[in-house]
Amino acid sequence: MKPLALSLLLASAGLCQPDRLAFEEFPTSGGPVRFAPIEHASLILEAAGKVIYVDPAQGNYDGLPSADLILITDIHGDHMAPAVLAKLRKPGTVIFAPEAVAKTVTTATIIRNGETRTWEQWSIEAVPMYNIKRGPQPGTFYHDKGRGNGYVLTYGGKRFYFSGDTENIPEMRALRNIDVAFVCMNLPYTMTPEEAADAVRAFHPKVVYPYHYRGSDTKAFEKALAGTGIEVRLRNWYPS
Repeated sequence: MKPLALSLLLASAGLCQPDRLAFEEFPTSGGPVRFAPIEHASLILEAAGKVIYVDPAQGNYDGLPSADLILITDIHGDHMAPAVLAKLRKPGTVIFAPEAVAKTVTTATIIRNGETRTWEQWSIEAVPMYNIKRGPQPGTFYHDKGRGNGYVLTYGGKRFYFSGDTENIPEMRALRNIDVAFVCMNLPYTMTPEEAADAVRAFHPKVVYPYHYRGSDTKAFEKALAGTGIEVRLRNWYPS
């Protein structure tokens, strides 16, 4: 869809599309799903006139529409920001988050690894995200198993995966039938581009976006997936 047509469609749904956001569209049997990066791990999704934010924390939220649904992956400040949540919430906003987040965001509905919720036309599955070797000191991890959630969202037969902060874990490698994946890569907190590419080769999404990649070489990720048939889309998640 051309940018002007998309702007008109969003406007007709009572939404807005600030010029700084670069929306992309995915067709589904339930109608189009649109997404745009905001910053780092934060992004906006829109379908059927409903607005979803994933990890609204970093970036500029001025002029963005209020949230119908918010998904939070973890307790760290680049994923959970109470001030941003307050700005985006409206009466009826639903927040899904792991139990560790709900201790701070007390209005959140808890969803744990392995659980699935239904919201509107979306199926929302919480999947593991954790470190297997990296942490602030020996014997500890930046992200403990079970504390945070990645998410697999299904809408109109299309499956969208958001990795959250994770390394190349068995549960990620075991994912199947993912159409669009958003995969992290940054040290020391998650994994290298090469490790991320190894995980992506295992579950073989149709399209993959590197995100949460501050300081990483996304071209190395793209090169590591050359010839696999997986479409790598490099976008700017760090606007000046």
